[in-house]
Amino acid sequence: MKKTWLLGFGFFSISITWALYNAFVPFFLDSFLTSTAMIGFMMTIDNYFALFLQPWIGNRSDKTSTRFGRRMPYLLVGMPLAALFVILIPLHTSFVTLVLFMVLMNLAMSVYRSPTIALMPDITPEAQRTKANGIINFMGGIGGIIAFGAGSVLYGANPSFPFIAAAAITLISMLILYRNVKESRDSVVPFEAETKRIKLRGELDRTTVMLLAAIFFWFVSYQGVEALFTLYGKHHLGLEESAASFSLTFFSLFFVLFALPSGWLGSRIGKKKMIMIGVCGLFAVFAAMPLIQSVVLLRVMLAIGGIFWACININSYPFVVSTGAERSIGTRTGLYYLASSLAALSSPPLLGLVIDQFGYVSLFVCAAGGMLLALLFLLLVRHDGNAVRAGAQAADSAAR
Repeated sequence: MKKTWLLGFGFFSISITWALYNAFVPFFLDSFLTSTAMIGFMMTIDNYFALFLQPWIGNRSDKTSTRFGRRMPYLLVGMPLAALFVILIPLHTSFVTLVLFMVLMNLAMSVYRSPTIALMPDITPEAQRTKANGIINFMGGIGGIIAFGAGSVLYGANPSFPFIAAAAITLISMLILYRNVKESRDSVVPFEAETKRIKLRGELDRTTVMLLAAIFFWFVSYQGVEALFTLYGKHHLGLEESAASFSLTFFSLFFVLFALPSGWLGSRIGKKKMIMIGVCGLFAVFAAMPLIQSVVLLRVMLAIGGIFWACININSYPFVVSTGAERSIGTRTGLYYLASSLAALSSPPLLGLVIDQFGYVSLFVCAAGGMLLALLFLLLVRHDGNAVRAGAQAADSAAR
């Protein structure tokens, strides 16, 4: 598992950058826009590019063969570019330059996000992937804590400081991965020439479609809350901007604390069961949020929500990978991020529109509804996520 811990630095850099982006970019947009719906839309306009790039790049990385490996070339290109553009975001001089830097940063991150995540199953046997996903999400959760905790302090000193720190972490993480992960040596999924026949549509069987629908709806809830919570805290609860972002630290902290246990439990009782526990629990948390006015109770509920989110997040990606063939890991990684990207671009503007009409209390009402829909689609998934299905195994064997 040493390689998995080192691989966690890639997810660490992705998580800290996204957390800072979602926490502080709305404040930059708030200076130019008065509509919450428009702020929500601008927070997702860049994801329209990522929506098409991530599945395509995931599929392309399955077919890539270089002396650097299948996934590493995408990291070596995307990570330095992302570091550059994340520094430029707080240095914007107008609404146009702000949006330009946002789009360019997200385009750069789209180049390496799917290949970075696909490295985990590439170097990890199937039976250990849930535990390994717990490890890399543990690292990602540490990034979230730093983003919402230390990031809020840095933002208070100077709005550009958190973004400079995120860029430095991205570059350091790239060097760690390049020096320590050698795909030709570490991969348990050897490259096959036949992978050139992998098609995105060929992976969309009934099980995968139902699972992707469930993923979409729980990310609708999560992405909407994450993108708009700081504004919820500021305008509905009357919190300072730094206090609102700091409150999200409790969600990230308890996500981190439960990341490793969730991976262990998922390997013991099953990925699907753990996800269902998480979906039901997070529905209850979101449904209770409109009743909470105390900051202390708010942070307690966010902490509980972080535990249930770990049950979902740690087990969902290995679940998606387990329902397909080993040779299609990058492709299925892209499909996973297709579902989450669709949620990321649709949820904040839609929830922002609802907030404009009904007030900030409606944020968590909609989030709870999204969790109910996710549960419905999850119940339609007949695969338990504990082993690769026979059809996929046969296809994989035939390809080899």
